[in-house]
Amino acid sequence: MRRLAARGAAGDVGEVAAPAADSTDCAQGRSRRPPRLIDLCAVWDPGVFLPAAGWKRASGTARRRLNEAETVSGLSSVREAQVERLEAARPCRPGSRERGPVLRMARQQPPPWVHTAILLCLLSLTGAIEIPMDLSQPPTITKQSVKDHIVDPRDNILIECEAKGNPAPSFHWTRNSRFFNIAKDPRVSMRRRSGTLVIDFRSGGRPEEYEGEYQCFARNKFGTALSNRIRLQVSKSPLWPKENLDPVVVQEGAPLTLQCNPPPGLPSPVIFWMSSSMEPITQDKRVSQGHNGDLYFSNVMLQDMQTDYSCNARFHFTHTIQQKNAFTLKVLTNNPYNDSSLRNHPDMYSARGVAERTPSFMYPQGTASSQMVLRGMDLLLECIASGVPTPDIAWYKKGGDLPSDKAKFENFNKALRITNVSEEDSGEYFCLASNKMGSIRHTISVRVKAAPYWLDEPKNLILAPGEDGRLVCRANGNPKPTVQWMVNGEPLQSAPPNPNREVAGDTIIFRDTQISSRAVYQCNTSNEHGYLLANAFVSVLDVPPRMLSPRNQLIRVILYNRTRLDCPFFGSPIPTLRWFKNGQGSNLDGGNYHVYENGSLEIKMIRKEDQGIYTCVATNILGKAENQVRLEVKDPTRIYRMPEDQVAKRGTTVQLECRVKHDPSLKLTVSWLKDDEPLYIGNRMKKEDDSLTIFGVAERDQGSYTCVASTELDQDLAKAYLTVLADQATPTNRLAALPKGRPDRPRDLELTDLAERSVRLTWIPGDDNNSPITDYVVQFEEDQFQPGVWHDHSKFPGSVNSAILQLSPYVNYQFRVIAINEVGSSHPSLPSERYRTSGAPPESNPADVRGEGTRKNNMEITWTPMNATSAFGPNLRYIVKWRRRETRETWNNVTVWGSRYVVGQTPVYVPYEIRVQAENDFGKGPEPDTVIGYSGEDYPRAAPTDVKIRVLNSTAISLQWNRVYPDTVQGQLREYRAYYWRESSLLKNLWVSQKRQQASFPGDRPRGVVSRLFPYSNYKLEMVVVNGRGDGPRSETKEFTTPEGVPSAPRRFRVRQPNLETINLEWDHPEHPNGILIGYTLKYVAFNGTKLGKQIVENFSPNQTKFTVQRADPVSRYRFTLSARTQVGSGEAVTEESPAPPNEATPTAAYTNNQADIATQGWFIGLMCAIALLVLILLIVCFIKRSRGGKYPVREKKDVPLGPEDPKEEDGSFDYSDEDNKPLQGSQTSLDGTIKQQESDDSLVDYGEGGEGQFNEDGSFIGQYTVKKDKEETEGNESSEATSPVNAIYSLA
Repeated sequence: MRRLAARGAAGDVGEVAAPAADSTDCAQGRSRRPPRLIDLCAVWDPGVFLPAAGWKRASGTARRRLNEAETVSGLSSVREAQVERLEAARPCRPGSRERGPVLRMARQQPPPWVHTAILLCLLSLTGAIEIPMDLSQPPTITKQSVKDHIVDPRDNILIECEAKGNPAPSFHWTRNSRFFNIAKDPRVSMRRRSGTLVIDFRSGGRPEEYEGEYQCFARNKFGTALSNRIRLQVSKSPLWPKENLDPVVVQEGAPLTLQCNPPPGLPSPVIFWMSSSMEPITQDKRVSQGHNGDLYFSNVMLQDMQTDYSCNARFHFTHTIQQKNAFTLKVLTNNPYNDSSLRNHPDMYSARGVAERTPSFMYPQGTASSQMVLRGMDLLLECIASGVPTPDIAWYKKGGDLPSDKAKFENFNKALRITNVSEEDSGEYFCLASNKMGSIRHTISVRVKAAPYWLDEPKNLILAPGEDGRLVCRANGNPKPTVQWMVNGEPLQSAPPNPNREVAGDTIIFRDTQISSRAVYQCNTSNEHGYLLANAFVSVLDVPPRMLSPRNQLIRVILYNRTRLDCPFFGSPIPTLRWFKNGQGSNLDGGNYHVYENGSLEIKMIRKEDQGIYTCVATNILGKAENQVRLEVKDPTRIYRMPEDQVAKRGTTVQLECRVKHDPSLKLTVSWLKDDEPLYIGNRMKKEDDSLTIFGVAERDQGSYTCVASTELDQDLAKAYLTVLADQATPTNRLAALPKGRPDRPRDLELTDLAERSVRLTWIPGDDNNSPITDYVVQFEEDQFQPGVWHDHSKFPGSVNSAILQLSPYVNYQFRVIAINEVGSSHPSLPSERYRTSGAPPESNPADVRGEGTRKNNMEITWTPMNATSAFGPNLRYIVKWRRRETRETWNNVTVWGSRYVVGQTPVYVPYEIRVQAENDFGKGPEPDTVIGYSGEDYPRAAPTDVKIRVLNSTAISLQWNRVYPDTVQGQLREYRAYYWRESSLLKNLWVSQKRQQASFPGDRPRGVVSRLFPYSNYKLEMVVVNGRGDGPRSETKEFTTPEGVPSAPRRFRVRQPNLETINLEWDHPEHPNGILIGYTLKYVAFNGTKLGKQIVENFSPNQTKFTVQRADPVSRYRFTLSARTQVGSGEAVTEESPAPPNEATPTAAYTNNQADIATQGWFIGLMCAIALLVLILLIVCFIKRSRGGKYPVREKKDVPLGPEDPKEEDGSFDYSDEDNKPLQGSQTSLDGTIKQQESDDSLVDYGEGGEGQFNEDGSFIGQYTVKKDKEETEGNESSEATSPVNAIYSLA
């Protein structure tokens, strides 16, 4: 039994039950034209393969040869082009929010789009907030063609440009930097509500006339957005020039290069070699195709002249293959007999009389060359050598190792490909070609350049009036790219001056923005290798918060998994968002909760107590908005009794158990897999909820069986293996029949080949206990730093019992080995003898070096100490150096044996350069990196000045202050903080709490908003600046008064019903009047079930706190809503309902009886009883008939021979006739009208006139049946099936 780790597939996101999210569009990208079904077959027309009627028309040999040719060349089959076109043309399916995630088996690897989706999801958590489309906004380019746009000359040209904005943008184009007047060209049109250009050639025209550089402009009244500069090129597939090639004469053993020189195409064609008869050219390390398409022979052999050699070029867009005239080889040899037995001879060349030669390079020439590659591209280095015997190629990098995670060897080690090249891949590489005669090497100097790439791409900027902001455009490249700013498609230098805008290199700073500042800015960064163009608009809006997602969503998630609750919102100024659970408690953030910038709340591990209603509240100075999400926590699906591995004999019955525990509110589905494929449940198998039974086990039933228990949210898997034995007692697989166990411990560890930095460890494996050993783990222990603690050293396959171990200097090693099989791990072996390596200077320095002040006049330098395998020698110590940054001071240094050092008498908050170098008795480590640290902070010396207060509404104020000078902060400025308290209320005799509260404004900012104030109150406020040490001095105290607001809800609203005629209402004044009360408003309505009466509104004076309602009838109940009023308006309301009257149950019961369910009606009960009685009678009859053996009379007159005229007997038996459409005696008609042959104790021989029946060639019986005389009169055919009630009814009839 093996459990597969596949649980919790849905735990990351949960399931959204209601409402469903809107469908999403297909992934953006260049649109593809509809597929043109093209097959490439052997239709020959002047050396060119042309699209023909179909692949099937080609001969089988031709198809096989063409497929093999491209396979040998490292390509897919010629029909790959078809598949690509068909795949690209599949219609996109609109996305939707699924009800639960896709459940995947543990054996399956997620496809690449899953990783992309996850990455996009993570990026969306921190992405910029989008403006809803119903709000005014500048244009944004949403879709465009690629920069290098190559089109098929046979199709219409499509240049895409889509944009959004409000109002909807208009479009125009430039071609080669000049205005492109679409109206003047009848072939050119623009799609409706789009900027996409369509150039139609159905009425003639040459596509080449439209080549050039295009750029799209999308404009509305708020600005202009630009597309990339799209370079339009028409695909070209020129014909191969005709040439007559003389036979190539070459001496056996000499090198040879057959040049291809394909015609230049756009894009470049794919090259492969075949014979003129379409036989693929076999390639190996002696004969191979180079990256340039030429065919290289390291040495020519006599068998190479048995075929000719033709170069083929496949062009992508036209899907044609052009073939060059074939080369014919003539090989001169000293041994004209081509003995095939010599091909695998260990000394093949000397056996054929070929002189052996040292290697020499065929490509590239000479001993050194250089190559330039762009960052992010693939680097392909190639070395092809000649020599006898054929040389082997090995690759190295000077001064380092090849990047193992990116390097890949191709073409029989003749090519080295490094994917996704970065700057650290530059340097010198060399290839070494060697055979037994010698070696030669070629050095390739690789330079890595870079087209511009983003460090900080400008993002859309959404500001409120008066806010500050900035656009940042930072890119890197080699050479360093230049940055050019534009606004609405025009250079920024020629734009009208804007006093609120300041350009500082790669940054545009906006201060005190206004509505007129709206525009679209473009950043163009370029160097000689390419360019990047980004649009970013500045939108100035004044919008209260709004929620963008459906309300009251339901999220279901599995216990102990992770989930994310989304709360998309918008507002300007950008609202602050807080989460609350069950409408109470503090803001959810920290610990098990994490709130992302886009408002999503992540719960890292779901527990039962996390179930509830979560409310997200977005707030800015213009108001607030909220939404709710209900979270339900479900128990995980678990297989608690799993199927066991079983060994069964053929023909026996096997039962595989699979008992599952799951959340009862989820629908459980149990399915089975065989050998990881869905299991077909045939008539020999029976699947129940908790087991799978296999009757009559056959050899084909052997294999692995996986039970899959799944719900909408998760799944669990368990696997078992069924072994089927042959009929003989001896098992066919002895290991499978024996019990498996953990392996025994390895023994007799021995150390040999002792060296300074390595040793060979050899051991004798223990018994594997019927389960092969898969791995060995080697552990080590040292007696200096952590004696007695074992560490993993390395891991080796189970097929080895000796390994070279790489060691560190000056460590007293002791080793042990652990064996692992599928059951588990063995006990560790007994330790080996100890081996101490010689010492050496350290090769690294301590990590995590930091410098931080613990007091105002010191700096504590700390680091992570080095362990035993990095100490490299005795008496490990650290040389600590420091000096003030940006000064020419000499380094201070001290030697420390611990992991910290405190520098005293330092100035307040000054940056220091810090270095920590390791040293032992053998010498010093490498030069350490410099780390920047800071001395301790002191309290700030200044307070914010010129504090101004502006009352926004009854509960919020706006603050503005002058920032303090940086040198007065005496540390890192953490925030500005406002302390405020409620001094008194404007209402007389109202006690208020004067507890001090605070509002924080992180960063160096000059303004902020204080909210959650009490209306109609006097407040005082002070400002301070805060650093890591604490608060600075307080500013002068400011006073302000909040205006009148709406009151809170009336307290203790009570509804009493002393009798059936009246209802008494009482309430207390609001806890927070928030102004002068002018009265109360009472709204009430009568209701009876779902019926509502007319709403009545009563207004009371501020002193009235009682009211009596006269009931209109004794049955109806009342719903009361009460609120208090000030001059500003009505406040929060409180709602109560009148109690149910004592006799209310009577009319309700009467109503229920009138609407009784059909199941309670007498006629229905009687009908069901009659049906049950009838079924019971039928079952009794079936039982009696089955007890009698199910015999039916064949004929009443057995002595009478059967004749074609005999009518049917009343008991349902039939006479046989020659008519094909009459059923045989003893057959049974099924419900669908087919004839089903019954089994019988009688044989057909009993009814024939002889020992054997006669049959026609088609298997039909010849002759008539005759009734056997010695058969009992009551004997008939016995049914092989259990008698059913339906059959019983037929027999009664």
